Amino acid sequence: MDVPLWLWGVTLAAILGMIVYDFVGHVRTPHAPSIREAAIWSAAYVGIAVVFGLLILVFYGGQYGGEYFAGYITEKALSVDNLFVFVLILSSFAVPREYQQKVLLIGIAIAIVLRGIFIAIGAAAIENFSWVFWLFGAILIYTAIAQVRAQNDHDEEFKENAVLRFTKRILPTTDDYHGDKFTTKIDGKRFVTPMLVVIIAIGTADLIFAVDSIPAIFGLTQEPYLVFAANAFSLLGLRQLYFLIDGLLDRLVYLHYGLAAILAFIGAKLIIHAMHKNELPFLNGGEPITAIPEIPTPLSLGFIVVALAVTTVLSLRKSSKDADKNSDREGKNVSTTTGAGSGSTRQDG
Repeated sequence: MDVPLWLWGVTLAAILGMIVYDFVGHVRTPHAPSIREAAIWSAAYVGIAVVFGLLILVFYGGQYGGEYFAGYITEKALSVDNLFVFVLILSSFAVPREYQQKVLLIGIAIAIVLRGIFIAIGAAAIENFSWVFWLFGAILIYTAIAQVRAQNDHDEEFKENAVLRFTKRILPTTDDYHGDKFTTKIDGKRFVTPMLVVIIAIGTADLIFAVDSIPAIFGLTQEPYLVFAANAFSLLGLRQLYFLIDGLLDRLVYLHYGLAAILAFIGAKLIIHAMHKNELPFLNGGEPITAIPEIPTPLSLGFIVVALAVTTVLSLRKSSKDADKNSDREGKNVSTTTGAGSGSTRQDG
């Protein structure tokens, strides 16, 4: 893609503008958003991402438009999976609901900056070293296997990472929140509040998420502009999505299988692409390996959509059946208890 510098500037300004508007219009005054508010703004951000994709389709053609949408959908799905970890972090630190928006928005801003840096590094590496495709493919396949092995472990407690432990060890921290302040003074001494600590936790979690996120989208497009845009737009609506599907997260019991399938598929796609770009002297004498054809973008997009649709439908169906079983079981227990009580009454009589 021939992306002029002014287009990069406009895109970055638009993303920064949306973050600033989000902060000034929604987060500056602490409150827990209603379902209606979260739904409206989630739809708005998805709409902006779709319009952007249509513009790419019109001005750059179907190939790049398909790559963007495949990347955006994949990143959005991975973002939903990341919400499970955000739930654990926010509940572990007992963040008051009215302050959760601020934590999430700052975490998202940090994630966009970090991923921008990683994308620049990844693009430079791919441009100069074709063997990076082998590495990215291996990372995704390993991550896919880890997703399947992990199964549904979202009920586990949040485990502090090394960065968080180091932060808490060197910085004096209060036990209680002081509004949405990051620091506060007690007896003339400056202390860090749990608000800053939880933002560090979210930020470091985003850093870990990038390990599978960035290779995944580079497996769908090698255009840095599309990689960055898909990442940014998938993250921008994450705060609203958190409040919208907070109660639905536990029902997506099979989501990790869908994500594992997608990551494995993209990993295989990267390995095949690495074979076609092969320059490793110990493989086929350093010549390209073209026995297996490369996977086209339409097939990638179709696989991603189908995998997510199937796992979502199956997840909701299983959750519904489990809810019905629990309801029937509770009904039987109530009936048994009532019957036992009636029998006692008759005997007493």
